[in-house]
Amino acid sequence: MKFSEQWLREWVNPSIDSQALMDQITMAGLEVDGFEPVAGEFSGVIVGEVLSVEAHPDADKLRVCQVSNGEETVQVVCGAPNVREGLKVPFAEVGALLPGNFKIKKAKLRGQPSQGMLCSESELALSESHDGLMELPDDAPVGQSVVDYLKLNDIAIDVDLTPNRSDCLSIKGLAREVGVLNSLVVDAPEIEPVEAVHSEVPAIRIEAPEACPRYLGRILRNVNLKTETPLWMQEKLRRSGIRSIDAAVDVTNYVMLELGQPLHAFDREEISGGIVVRMAKAGEKLVLLDGQEVELTAETLVIADHDKPIAIAGVMGGEHSGVNEKTQDLVLESAYFEPISLAGKARHYGLHTDASHRFERGVDYELAREAMERATRLLMDIVGGEPGEIVEVVSWEDLPKAKTVDLREKRLADVLGLAIDRTTVEEILSRLGLRVEKLLKDGWRISVPSFRPDISIEEDLIEEVGRIYGYNNLPVTEPTGSLGLSVREEAVRPLSAVRNFFVAQGYQEAVTYSFVDPKVQQLIDPEREGIALANPISADLSVMRTTLWSGLLKTVQHNQNRQQPRIRLFETGLRFVKDGEKIDQQPMLAGVVVGNQTPENWTNGRRASDFFDVKGELESLFQVLGIEVQFRASQHPALHPGQTAELLRDGESVGWLGTLHPQVQKNLELNGTILMFELFLNSIVSGYVPNFKDVSKFPEVRRDLAIIIGNDVSFAQVEEIARKQAGEHLTDMRVFDVYEGESLGEGNRSLALSLFWQHPERTLNEDEVHTLFNGVIDSLKEELGATLRS
Repeated sequence: MKFSEQWLREWVNPSIDSQALMDQITMAGLEVDGFEPVAGEFSGVIVGEVLSVEAHPDADKLRVCQVSNGEETVQVVCGAPNVREGLKVPFAEVGALLPGNFKIKKAKLRGQPSQGMLCSESELALSESHDGLMELPDDAPVGQSVVDYLKLNDIAIDVDLTPNRSDCLSIKGLAREVGVLNSLVVDAPEIEPVEAVHSEVPAIRIEAPEACPRYLGRILRNVNLKTETPLWMQEKLRRSGIRSIDAAVDVTNYVMLELGQPLHAFDREEISGGIVVRMAKAGEKLVLLDGQEVELTAETLVIADHDKPIAIAGVMGGEHSGVNEKTQDLVLESAYFEPISLAGKARHYGLHTDASHRFERGVDYELAREAMERATRLLMDIVGGEPGEIVEVVSWEDLPKAKTVDLREKRLADVLGLAIDRTTVEEILSRLGLRVEKLLKDGWRISVPSFRPDISIEEDLIEEVGRIYGYNNLPVTEPTGSLGLSVREEAVRPLSAVRNFFVAQGYQEAVTYSFVDPKVQQLIDPEREGIALANPISADLSVMRTTLWSGLLKTVQHNQNRQQPRIRLFETGLRFVKDGEKIDQQPMLAGVVVGNQTPENWTNGRRASDFFDVKGELESLFQVLGIEVQFRASQHPALHPGQTAELLRDGESVGWLGTLHPQVQKNLELNGTILMFELFLNSIVSGYVPNFKDVSKFPEVRRDLAIIIGNDVSFAQVEEIARKQAGEHLTDMRVFDVYEGESLGEGNRSLALSLFWQHPERTLNEDEVHTLFNGVIDSLKEELGATLRS
């Protein structure tokens, strides 16, 4: 919110300088982002009057002017196209100093003497406009300093408001705050109802009362929009960062800045039938005031006539119904739009307007009539006109209801660390417009005004008292509390252990958006429907992710486009899955590996990472976490049919490992072998409680065997049977050779195994080991059809 300090001081004028005022506003929670003078620094510029204009004898584009400074007449040569007899204009006399340290001296232009310069707005650093001279009103006093006449000893203050303080998006709201801070009465302009002089009213129908519970309209006939906006209003708009357009638009902008209520004026001749407030029909198009044509969506609230949309409600009007200097009759609009219904709509169409900025944050739902009366009076004073009655359509059940909030005296003292006198609390609240409705035994029941939609709970009231009382006035207290150790299950490994493991393995941690491209997600996870965002940042970030792979693969694509040959990424985060009407947020761990297994150097070749490299890294992770996980061949739509494993713990699926499906890889335009894994984080971090076990002092016994089994038999099956039969003293089992060849027969392979036994309390004898070893062989033969390889 940008505003003129002088305009604010017209409402409330504390006896403090500009810097103190800005500090005060900042400490009240309305941070001043910056300030700047409203004009460049200059001197010696007065109000001059052009008495006569003659053509320059030696230059077609120059004019020789006689200019009065109030005491004498001097000659000035000027090339501005709008110079004319009788014009009042800023006149820089000889010796004047203009912005940029430019000094005015006597000069000759094409042989004609010139004693001074007639100035444009840009030459005084008032604006960028240099189309012609700055024209002053006819009643401007000749000879008076332009700085004094335009009151340029002023600054424009820019306040960076938080979204909840929509009540301060106006001079009225800011003045209320400054008045409270300085215990001053706010001198607001009186707004009296304008009496109707004709009976013509606009026909208004609301078809979307939830989004627009209040809409007011008034017809103003026989206006003269050729009339220029008064300079005082143009200056207040300029100092607030708004360009003057025409009287009708300027008045609506002025009232918006003054009171906080956006308004809009339509050309009555361009409205067919009456006004209908409704949701847009999909595919409807509208050319906006800025010339942009937009295709409306069914979620957009529009102002329409009986044939077509004429404005996006609360955002921008349409070009067709906009006012111009030929407009004779206006339809003035003032409305309350429900903030959630308008949230993100302007951004969806690539727009951001002062009106949408206010409506999205919440406008006072009781302000519409007062703002319309104020705008009507200003328009009549400037462009004339005959006002009609105000038509107001209200859906009372959809309009916000007045709220009451209880404030406890003890709670106030506990939070602020200070017991504030009850009278002081009541005075602060009442000056803020928060009426004490009832005195309670332990506090107050506060009635919240319509202009403070941000106040809904007790803590909001405590904040109001604290900031007005002054944060600097609150005592400095040291917090006290117990520092007991938090309880943590020893069997559950911290997330940091998982992260540290992958970093040690050469991975980099990635953090990607929780919302992803629906097309990419459909390729990777076609079986689940993504949850669509109501107000997406962009079309390619419009659904919540159902897998972390969506973001990681886009990151791989980004890195490969920048010639990165080796990529090893992991990420921990939530995925979002529909569970009936609910959204299940599941913590996940995912990773992706592309390129060489190790960084290239003189001792390492260029061996690309494969399925078993990543499988080995996951097995190492599970060993660190103290869990047992089995890998089972399976199918996944995002993974290669022959290189996919489902990970199981105690028979329950805990994730997937595999190579990216070739078709998905082609669609995403990725290069190389893409290895991926994704695990349910909660299912793997719960392991075991470490415990101590003595190292056996007795010798270890080893037995080797080689068996021939079918290729369809997995090692996991062999290991399960062998461990079951080998007894409790089996300490390890290793595969040291795998062989396939014609001598074994088609569909067979040979596995060579080493089994190790060790007793903790004695030496195992030969007969015991022999019995266990033969039991393993017999079970493998019986259950898997294995044969010993001779």
